[in-house]
Amino acid sequence: MSAATDIVLEAKGIMKSFPGVRALGGVSIRARRGRLVALLGENGAGKSTLMNILAGVFPPDEGTLHLDGHAVSFPNPSAAQAAGIGIVFQELNLIPHLSVAENIFLGREPHTRFGLIDYPRLNAAAAAVLKRLALAVEPTALIADLRVGQQQLVEIARAVSEEARVLILDEPTSSLSEHEVEVLFGVIAELKSRGVAMIYITHKFDELAHVCDDVTIMRDGCVVGESLYADLTRDKLVQLMAGRESKETFQKSPAALGDELLRAEAISLPGDGVGRPFLVENVSFTLRRGEVLGVFGLVGAGRTELLETLFGLHASRATGQFTLEGKPIEFASPAAAVAAGLALAPEDRKRDGLVLPMSVAANASLASLDRTLHAGFVSQAREAAYITPYIERFRVKTPSLDQLIVNLSGGNQQKVILAKWLATGPKILLLDEPTRGIDVNAKREIYAFIDELARNGLGLIVVSSELPEILALSDRVLVMCEGRQTAEFARADATPEKVLAAAFPTKTATAA
Repeated sequence: MSAATDIVLEAKGIMKSFPGVRALGGVSIRARRGRLVALLGENGAGKSTLMNILAGVFPPDEGTLHLDGHAVSFPNPSAAQAAGIGIVFQELNLIPHLSVAENIFLGREPHTRFGLIDYPRLNAAAAAVLKRLALAVEPTALIADLRVGQQQLVEIARAVSEEARVLILDEPTSSLSEHEVEVLFGVIAELKSRGVAMIYITHKFDELAHVCDDVTIMRDGCVVGESLYADLTRDKLVQLMAGRESKETFQKSPAALGDELLRAEAISLPGDGVGRPFLVENVSFTLRRGEVLGVFGLVGAGRTELLETLFGLHASRATGQFTLEGKPIEFASPAAAVAAGLALAPEDRKRDGLVLPMSVAANASLASLDRTLHAGFVSQAREAAYITPYIERFRVKTPSLDQLIVNLSGGNQQKVILAKWLATGPKILLLDEPTRGIDVNAKREIYAFIDELARNGLGLIVVSSELPEILALSDRVLVMCEGRQTAEFARADATPEKVLAAAFPTKTATAA
C-alpha cells in the first residue's frame, strides 16, 4: 500500500482563534492506517485544540479535513463519531451519576423490542470491554464513585467500544498505574494490527518507544517538525518543542529540615461501599518544615483520599489524630484547614480546582477574598494588585487577568491553581498530581517552585503516579497500597525497585 493511499484522516492548513488567542496557525497532520503518530508540544501549543476540531467539537476558522481523500466537515461530535473518529479527551468527559456501562455506550445503548434500554445486554457488553482493559469495576458502578484513574480507563473503554477507524488519545496515561499503562499499550498494538489509525498526545517521552511510529511536533499553534520516531533523539524532541535547548534532569536541593510541622497518627477513612473496608487505613507520618514528603501508590492506593482527609473533606467519617506545630488540631472542614495554614491543589483541576466560567483573576483570588474586599465587595483594583505577583511568579500565559480561565491551556490552568493557594500564605502545601498533563518545560518550572518553597520553610506533601517525579522531588517517600501504608523510605534509600515492590498488592500485605 502506498504512502498516499494509507492516509485515513488528514487535516490541511487548520486555523483557529479564540478571543485574544490564536490557537492554530495553519496546522496540517496525517493519521495513517495501522500507525500511531505522536503529537507533541508544550502546553498551549494547540494540540488539544486541533484534536477538538478533528473530533467535531468545534469547526476550524480555515482549512480542510479529508477522510479517505474526500473533503469532510463535522458539525458536531456525533458526526465525527459516525464517520469513525473516536477520541479520549485529556479532561474527563463522563456523566458522574450514570453507570460505567451507561457512559461507555451513551447514545449507542441496545434496546429491547419495546424500545427500552436492554440493561442486561448493555452491562454484558460493557463487562467485555472492561475485561479487555483489565479494569476491575462493575458495569453498574456510578462514575462518581470511581477515582480519576479508573474514570480515565472508562473513557478509553468508551473509545475502544466504538470500533473507530481513527482513534485520538489525548494524555491517556496521565492517571494510570504502570500495569494499566502496559494493558493500554497492548490494546493500542491490537488496534494498530487491525488497521486503526491513531493520534497520540503525551508529555511522557518514555511511552513513545512502546507505541510510536511517526512524530508531529507543534509550537505556538504551528507544526515545527515531522519525522519518523526512529529518526529523532529525546534531546532533539525537547529542543523542537521548546525552541531552545532544555535540561530535563531535576535535582532537588539538599534539605535543611526544620522543626516538626505536622504529625498524623492512625488516619483512617471508611470505604463506604467501594469494595474494601477502608479507603485509608491506619496511616501515620510526620512532616517537618522545609521537607517534601512524596506519597506514591498505584491507582486506588488511597493517596488522594489521604490528602482530602488532611484537608478536612471527610471530617464526619475519618478517624485519627493531627498535631500542627506541636498542638492537637481538628480539621473539621476545608475552611478550618485553610485557616490553619493548609492548602490543597487537587488532582482534577477542572472539577475541583477551578470555576471555569470565571476569570483568571477571580480564580486566583478565590481562596483569599478577604484581601480583595472594599466595603464588603471585591475590588477589581485590589484583586489585581494582590494577585498579579503570584500570576507573574508562576509565569501564567494569559492575555490578561480578565481572560476566562476555560480558555487557558491545561498547564496554565494548573499554574493558576498553584498561584491561588500560594496567595493564602500556607504553612503546608498538599499537591495531588501537580504536573498531570503538563509539558516538560512547565514541569521543570513547577519542580523549581516546589524546591524554592521547601527552601523557604514550607512543608509539602506531593502525590504523584510518576515514580521518577516522586524520587526527584522527595526528601522522604511514603508508599501506599490499597489504603494502607506499606513502606517509608529516606531519600537515599528510595530506589525504584524498593518503592514499586511496596506499591504492588500482595496476598500477605499487612498494614505498616
